[in-house]
Amino acid sequence: MPLALVISSHVAASRVGGTAQAQALAPFRIDTMVVPTVLYGRHPGWGAPGGASVPVEAIEGMLDGIEANGLFAQTDLVLTGYFASAAQVRAAARAIDAVRAAPRETGVRKPIIIVDPTIGDAGKGLYVAADVADAVIGELVPRADIVAPNAWELQRMTGAETRDPTQALHAARLLGRPVMVSSVQRGGEIGVIYADKKEAWLAAHPRADSAPKGTGDLLSALFGAALIDGLTTSYALARAVGGVAETISAAQIWNVAELPVVAMAQRLKAASPTVRMERLI
Repeated sequence: MPLALVISSHVAASRVGGTAQAQALAPFRIDTMVVPTVLYGRHPGWGAPGGASVPVEAIEGMLDGIEANGLFAQTDLVLTGYFASAAQVRAAARAIDAVRAAPRETGVRKPIIIVDPTIGDAGKGLYVAADVADAVIGELVPRADIVAPNAWELQRMTGAETRDPTQALHAARLLGRPVMVSSVQRGGEIGVIYADKKEAWLAAHPRADSAPKGTGDLLSALFGAALIDGLTTSYALARAVGGVAETISAAQIWNVAELPVVAMAQRLKAASPTVRMERLI
């Protein structure tokens, strides 16, 4: 059974962060080890979240315990998301290094590291402290196999405009590593661009008037699951974006305020006919 290490938020009543990612990975038979950076009652977008951030000493202790059981050597996927302090970011960076350095049997695949630089969004700006954002960009992004920002975060990291697919692709190339950038808009569509040295794809679908929080977390988890399944990047992108689009649509139909990740478990595993794939390069 594939194994994922998820270092992100635990939010009890909202389908966001590491908790939602663990739920999204379960239908793909990917086991998860969730190390929480915060323990919140609800997403801060609803108001005061309740709970508190997790002391870095507790995070380091959890990671030490995981490593002591030899599980870093069995980790196939690492997902990072929301952090409450720069010290937490540095602890995650050390864990990524340890996962990569852990001895593996011959023929065992290398771990895939997906860093979602969860630092801000359009219309809100930066929603973590500046030193946290700097630590994510300086410590985690360089360690990523795939960086998964939204368009606003990509612009923050590169200083380049990301208002349309052409601009977003140019900005993605500035990072010098594979990038999956979400919330890219064009006309009545919204989409996700994947770009590496060899190719670039846009997966687009009709833009919804609104969507629950956590779509970026869900996207990273679904893309990672698709890569673990051995899909090519274009097929992985189509399936991941399709899963997110289907889940947003279901939330609207059912009139629910949170992403129905568990209820949509089977649909997460299938591409959506509403997703249009376009090769950019």
